[in-house]
Amino acid sequence: MKIVRIIARLNVGGPARHVAWLTAAALRAGLDSLLVAGTVPPGEDDMTYFARAEGVEPLIIPEMSREISPQDAVTVWKLWRLFVRERPDIVHTHTAKAGTVGRAAGWLYRWATPTALWGRPRACRFVHTYHGHIFHSYYGRWKTRLFLAVERWLARVATDRIVVISPQQYREIHEQFRVGCAAQFRIIPLGLDTNVFTDWQTRRTGARAAFGASDADVLVGIVGRLTEIKNHELFLEAVARFVEQSAAERKMSDTPRVRFLIIGDGHLRASLEERARALGLGGIVHFTGTRNDPEDFYAALDVVALTSLNEGTPLTLIEAMACERMVVATSVGGVVDLLGEPSIGEARGEAEGYTVCERGLSVRPRDAAAFSRALVRAVEDADLRRTLGARGRAFVASNYSKERLVEDVLRLYEELSPGRRQEAAAAATGERVARVGSGGSAAGLKGD
Repeated sequence: MKIVRIIARLNVGGPARHVAWLTAAALRAGLDSLLVAGTVPPGEDDMTYFARAEGVEPLIIPEMSREISPQDAVTVWKLWRLFVRERPDIVHTHTAKAGTVGRAAGWLYRWATPTALWGRPRACRFVHTYHGHIFHSYYGRWKTRLFLAVERWLARVATDRIVVISPQQYREIHEQFRVGCAAQFRIIPLGLDTNVFTDWQTRRTGARAAFGASDADVLVGIVGRLTEIKNHELFLEAVARFVEQSAAERKMSDTPRVRFLIIGDGHLRASLEERARALGLGGIVHFTGTRNDPEDFYAALDVVALTSLNEGTPLTLIEAMACERMVVATSVGGVVDLLGEPSIGEARGEAEGYTVCERGLSVRPRDAAAFSRALVRAVEDADLRRTLGARGRAFVASNYSKERLVEDVLRLYEELSPGRRQEAAAAATGERVARVGSGGSAAGLKGD
């Protein structure tokens, strides 16, 4: 079985790690797997090093990038030539731009052959994974409508399976925005290497010391690219309200010192730093830049925040939960499924505009006042932090292992290539045996 996997760019974030893990696992399972990526633009950090550390050397198409440009036609042409040369059984695209150019080239590859004249197109199956979507909060009204029309067309003519990473995302993409038909969809949650975070307690003291924090301090962090969709502006406004409320309602000498960390980088950094100074947060909010040690900085934090306007399933929250960190997040996309059902009888949260859920605090998007009150609750209530953190850890361990992700995707490939089913199943079984033999957890391999 030959698989070509395509992503627009290997920038810092969950999708880059996702495709590296899947490509590496497919190679180990005996499948012929190629990762194709575009260029990372200035202002974003490149994670090609992560793919290489997994034993994957991506094929770079320089013309492929996130934004629309005339070079997209060159990208489609190069992908078509790649498909003709490689003759893949499955083409699997990830993220919006790669999904567009990859499936457009795939449509040409499938039908631009003499055998199509008598109804026999090339035998290649096409899969697209939505890590998020661009159907709101990214672009203006007409541009969004154009992208939605393109996605509906691609789903109809050039997609065999559509993968979404949460039930909430399925409801949004299929039921709300009417992309694809129900039979095309498969829900395959993200996965990560949870073993990286198992010893977070032993790392905590040293990691906090690196931030200049004592055991008594409370560290609140937000992790992600400094870009508009992540809405760090709301985080700063919420912190400013938090500081104002703390000064007005509480004696600071009776409460722990609270510091706020913005972990990540991006083109908005300078403007966000200026906004923080304008709000009087210069000594309270600290910009750390990009960090490549999640096993350390999550261990250092007490609360992890997310203020996004739109999300798929944010890997940052899964990693935070893997470290038993309490999360406070806007109720967008797959965040809803991560946080779980609302707690019954939680009067304080209801009165203050946030919701205490099974595994975190949920806040309406764009509501800085409610987000601030949720942060106050998270800082004040150490017992709640421990309870929700422990639930999050158990939930992630049961549902978001890298092994489960790999098995789900390989099972999808077997479904799409029945002629290769027996061969692929044997290879996947050999991979599972190898993992267990090298110390992997048999319980972790069972999946859901």
